[in-house]
Amino acid sequence: MFGKIKYALIAVLIFVSVLAGAEGKNPVFNVITVDGIITAPTAKYIAGSIDEAQKDNAEGLIILLDTPGGLDTAMRDIAKSILNAPVPVIVYVSPSGARAASAGVIITEAAHIAAMAPGTNIGAAHPVSIGFGGSGEDKDKTMSQKIENDAAAYARSIAAIRGRSEEWVEKAVRKSESITAEEALKLNVIDYVAPNVEKLLMAIDQKEITLNGVKKKISTKNAVINYKKKGTRQGILSAISDPNIAYILLLIGLAGLYFELSTPGAILPGVIGGISLLLAFFGLSTLPVNYTGILMIIFGVILFIAEIKVMSHGILTVGGIISLIMGSLLLFDTKDPALRISLQVLIPAIVVASGFFIVVIWLAIKAQMRKHFTGAEAMAGEETEALTDIADDGKVFVRGEYWSAKSEKPIKKGAKVRVVRVEGLSLIVDEIKKEQ
Repeated sequence: MFGKIKYALIAVLIFVSVLAGAEGKNPVFNVITVDGIITAPTAKYIAGSIDEAQKDNAEGLIILLDTPGGLDTAMRDIAKSILNAPVPVIVYVSPSGARAASAGVIITEAAHIAAMAPGTNIGAAHPVSIGFGGSGEDKDKTMSQKIENDAAAYARSIAAIRGRSEEWVEKAVRKSESITAEEALKLNVIDYVAPNVEKLLMAIDQKEITLNGVKKKISTKNAVINYKKKGTRQGILSAISDPNIAYILLLIGLAGLYFELSTPGAILPGVIGGISLLLAFFGLSTLPVNYTGILMIIFGVILFIAEIKVMSHGILTVGGIISLIMGSLLLFDTKDPALRISLQVLIPAIVVASGFFIVVIWLAIKAQMRKHFTGAEAMAGEETEALTDIADDGKVFVRGEYWSAKSEKPIKKGAKVRVVRVEGLSLIVDEIKKEQ
């Protein structure tokens, strides 16, 4: 009897252990946030997050998306990462008020599960031409059509893979159509509308998806939500890839180097300027930059420097300000608002930068025109008495020292003289004529 009870207890313990182990294997979903402009660092961040989700044995990766769009190349890299992901990727346009515009449309459509929060919108994916090159209107029109056709075909192919509306994504590309979350659900653009991540996970439980050609059901019961924050490095790279931040860093860098050149020995402005320029160059390398704009900004700084050396009565300064303004407007070679400098940033930045350069120029010129109190220059204008007759040679006593003196006209001993300039170890003097 005792033996039977013993085996029964062991069986119960084993059963409880199995249940405990099963409960311990709750599905885990990593959650990352992608907001702002889609750039190369964004693409690397998403690809790295997918790899991390696989290493964590996560059930899937949820991307909280809010973007006005971004670079076509970065968007395509993200789409490839999602389409070939080893774990399910869920793109959730969130929170309310967020959008998946332009490049965000393709990223959302590439997801295994696409969802939106109420009060969000998706669309306006018409491609914009990059660059001012071309040899005529017909050529530009042909190129625009090629870009549009390529983008439309790409969007349709991704929608077809995910079984979503190919017609609507083509409208989003060709006609910049934009719709709300509810409309997107009705038109089969997305799969779900959910108010938050928790409700979304409840809705997609046992949802069947195709993962690399294999059918798979997503399990979300008792799911653990693992929110992942951007690392410091990723945060810095994403920040400086913003056109506004890259532009400000460029101006700070040029201003720092300008101050160092105009005031040698300050050191700190030069260090700050150098670091800012290097960061700016990284940010600009990830964006569609017009090098004419960069050259015009640099030329403006050169004009400011020249103003210190050449008295142009403000002409060079005005030229520098105009060059700075034009360079800033031309800096980013695209019509996409997401990849251009905001006017709220551009106007104050130009005003502050121009004001800084003008103040430094004024201080430098003021220092140059200030009367010298030491050195050879300080001797000019000093008055004294001729100790001997002065012609090709003579003696004067100035500032407690005896000096050799010369004069173009003969000067009698005892006459009042004024120092004109210093030549080597001699003073050139003129006689001070007595008023009649």
